[in-house]
Amino acid sequence: MLRGRSLSVTSLSGLPRWEVEELPVEDLLLFEVAWEVTNKVGGIYTVIQTKAKTTADEWGDNYFLIGPYFEHNMKTQVERCEPINDPIRRAVDTMNKHGCQVYFGRWLIEGSPYVVLFDIGSSAWNLDRWKGDLWEACSVGIPYHDREANDMLIFGSLTAWFLKEVTDHADGKHVIAQFHEWQAGTGLILSRARKLPIATIFTTHATLLGRYLCAANIDFYNHLDKFDIDKEAGERQIYHRYCMERASVHCAHVFTTVSEITAIEAEHMLKRKPDVVTPNGLSVKKFSAVHEFQNLHATYKARIQDFVRGHFYGHLDFDLEKTLFLFIAGRYEFSNKGADIFLEALSRLNFLLRMHKSDVTVVVFFIMPAKTNNFNVETLKGQAVRKQLWDIAHSVKEKFGKKLYDALLRGEIPDMNNILDRDDVTVMKRAIFSTQRQSLPPVTTHNMIDDSTDPILSTIRRIGLFNNRTDRVKVILHPEFLSSTSPLLPMDYEEFVRGCHLGVFPSYYEPWGYTPAECTVMGIPSVTTNLSGFGCFMQEHVADPTAYGIYIVDRRFQSPDDSCNQLTQFLYGFCKQSRRQRIIQRNRTERLSDLLDWRYLGRYYQHARYLTLSRAFPDKFHMEPTSPPTTEGFKYPRPSSVPPSPSGSQVSSPQSSDVEDEEEERYNEEEEAERDRLNIKSPWSLGRVPRGKKKLHGEYKN
Repeated sequence: MLRGRSLSVTSLSGLPRWEVEELPVEDLLLFEVAWEVTNKVGGIYTVIQTKAKTTADEWGDNYFLIGPYFEHNMKTQVERCEPINDPIRRAVDTMNKHGCQVYFGRWLIEGSPYVVLFDIGSSAWNLDRWKGDLWEACSVGIPYHDREANDMLIFGSLTAWFLKEVTDHADGKHVIAQFHEWQAGTGLILSRARKLPIATIFTTHATLLGRYLCAANIDFYNHLDKFDIDKEAGERQIYHRYCMERASVHCAHVFTTVSEITAIEAEHMLKRKPDVVTPNGLSVKKFSAVHEFQNLHATYKARIQDFVRGHFYGHLDFDLEKTLFLFIAGRYEFSNKGADIFLEALSRLNFLLRMHKSDVTVVVFFIMPAKTNNFNVETLKGQAVRKQLWDIAHSVKEKFGKKLYDALLRGEIPDMNNILDRDDVTVMKRAIFSTQRQSLPPVTTHNMIDDSTDPILSTIRRIGLFNNRTDRVKVILHPEFLSSTSPLLPMDYEEFVRGCHLGVFPSYYEPWGYTPAECTVMGIPSVTTNLSGFGCFMQEHVADPTAYGIYIVDRRFQSPDDSCNQLTQFLYGFCKQSRRQRIIQRNRTERLSDLLDWRYLGRYYQHARYLTLSRAFPDKFHMEPTSPPTTEGFKYPRPSSVPPSPSGSQVSSPQSSDVEDEEEERYNEEEEAERDRLNIKSPWSLGRVPRGKKKLHGEYKN
């Protein structure tokens, strides 16, 4: 376990930037409460899972995660063990003796943090009593038919009970509890109502009402101050959930959210301005070889090309070496995730590429889970035909190679007209005939249950992108998550992303945006918007985001049609890049991964913990100043190399990948990378944080 000490924090360039005092973690217990602990149901799982190592390294054995128990998750993700911390052990034992099933162990992820898991079902018999407790605490009632809200109440009640048992045996240690989203908020409400001596933080990753309103195609951000909140929540039958969320926000000592755009939303929807913005990070792993991610791109791109060969058999009249792979992925929220504007932009891009007689082809994947009846026959047949042709080609190649080898041994140059016999030619002709198809390549890989009303398929029918030979933009809807065990596209999501050229996420409602962040860490350019937390973060920290492969569509201050035109121009400009320009851009994109590393973004969480201790225990902890972290001076400069933006120096028509612009020779990647490393600054600095006890001379020194 790390002891509190003076800590020299280094910048990304390795140079000391500022010094702060660590919290005395040996005198504190930190709990993070979330429904997604060991339970992968949304983006918060990624936040918790990727941040665990950084937090565990800092807090050691005084860091615990609290979540729900599910048997299948317990068997595959958690190693059971006995608590070594006395307050935790007593709390677990006490609750188990009272009939609750509480499990303790280590979560088998990087950092191996301790987890406390509550079996919701075993405590359901207390539901009516706990509903009464919630009503007495904040006058919020939960309908009997809302099973999810009932489960959250049980989870929150167990959490509050557990925290009470911990504080009763804390032996002078102070407790910090951070609650993520309304699902965990009941525990915070009950803890404050019972006056437990804990410092509380509530983090909202997206407001409930905001998500519902945006899904209804409402001009949300321009009318934030005009909504009748209670009326809107009531009409959507989520009033009780909204009240649980709002009560959690106002009960917390410190309220945080994940981005500036969500902070504005929360101020209007939840009636409290966040105290700290805590951007979401990732656990970034650098390759020992600088360009290894470029090699991975080539490897996985070849596997995607194999799938495309099968999917478009009989219509494969385009050059795969001049084909770009674009994708959009995430929850199937047609408008919120920007699939509507993306499809419209693809239609316009198809027109531009055809009008300019471009030899570039764009294959676009929609990876968005929906209800299906398994793979469709035509898609599976395509992969079977591809495999058959591959086997035939190898068979003929072996016979050809043997005859050639024998001829060379005899000192002869073989007659190419005789080296293939009639049977070989017949087999090849039959193979060619087997690739004939009467229908167009399908736009979806599965049989959709709601085919006639599916938003993506309905839009494809309207804009006419049916994968015709003349279309330069081809569309493939893959309505399930990717898996390496799939018989169709056997790739994990990370492998697939690395093989693509561009991720497109023109979301209207995206409080953070992990999909473009994951692209950035893997060195893949992406499209985002100024309504996503990620897009706003990049605008703030990168002088020329486009040059670094982050295309930011303005969806806040432009009409939908203008935003669509801007997205179309981004896509068209990307199609005009040469291969060398795309490589330069990927190098720059990958360098931005330092901005998203939890080792640096975790400091925002650290600031929130300082602040909540100073508010919960003002007599023992005091913080000056209490203002949020600032990001002044923390910015990637505009690249000085030519072209400053890889699409900026191109002529109006696409050029082939082997043509090089003379000015590009001025690009020196090593110099540019070194300049980026030297220009990045520490994202924020803290003032003095006095300890709860006076330090002795020489104590806690390195």
